[in-house]
Amino acid sequence: MGNKIDTLGNFQEVLIEKPSDLIIKQLRHLITSGQLKPGDKLPSERQLSEKMGIGRTYVRDAIKKLEYYGVLKTLPQSGTVVSKLEIASLDGLITDILRMNGTDFFSLVETRVLLETNAAILAAERRTDEDLERIAQTLDAFRVKGEETGQAVEEDLMFHIAIAEASQNSVLKSLMMILMPDVVSNYNKYKACGPERYKKSLEEHIVIYNHIKNREPDKANETMRKHLSDILSFSKKNSFLIQ
Repeated sequence: MGNKIDTLGNFQEVLIEKPSDLIIKQLRHLITSGQLKPGDKLPSERQLSEKMGIGRTYVRDAIKKLEYYGVLKTLPQSGTVVSKLEIASLDGLITDILRMNGTDFFSLVETRVLLETNAAILAAERRTDEDLERIAQTLDAFRVKGEETGQAVEEDLMFHIAIAEASQNSVLKSLMMILMPDVVSNYNKYKACGPERYKKSLEEHIVIYNHIKNREPDKANETMRKHLSDILSFSKKNSFLIQ
């Protein structure tokens, strides 16, 4: 009888691709092959769903994710079109989107903290009255949704995006937009924000808003860092992998 050899380490986890990622891969092929060009309009969700033989929810998720990343753009009364970027840039961006699924949750949140603390500083220094009104609107939406359901993950992130917009730094905002789809997905997946967290978040949001309103960058930075400390600790402790 031969020696028993542990070969388990030679095997790798079998990952089942999500339908939305398969749709994204199809779109990448159509773009890189020149069948879809910047400015071209996509078929409707219903048409794509019927053609691909897949539920409209998956089509909608794929389109929404690519919109977040700026690959696609939905225009009022015109439908969804391919963004007017160079083909090579679009291909590289889509590749990065698909590769993002291998990023660990802690690194994702750690990067978010780096971006958002600086966004809070710049927002306190540069915000306009219109920016302040937009932040206040997202704060109200967060409060309403939280009182109704006990949690408001998407409304929470819209509050933070409004702060990024107020930073007047378009690159910083774009980087945050790249992170948001996976942040939302993982917050929901791992139930990182429950009813007890909502109440604390609301109080912290109000304090952050006031520091930005009063143009207090140091305090805005400190409060934002404190606000994100719980989720940073949560992600570090559990070290989840995005699936």
